[in-house]
Amino acid sequence: MAKKGNRVQVILECTEHKNTGLPGTSRYISTKNRKNTTERLELKKFNAVLKKYTVHKEIK
Repeated sequence: MAKKGNRVQVILECTEHKNTGLPGTSRYISTKNRKNTTERLELKKFNAVLKKYTVHKEIK
């Protein structure tokens, strides 16, 4: 049987990349504990197109 738990996969998308108008998107997949972290995640991750660290927010 599969394990059931509070840990879920979330998709993080770059906020600065949308504003530049450049093609493509910078997205990462991460996990979070739904019980401990009820609000959306915001992490600084590397954006390869912009070549710098930017804020990535959880989508959907």
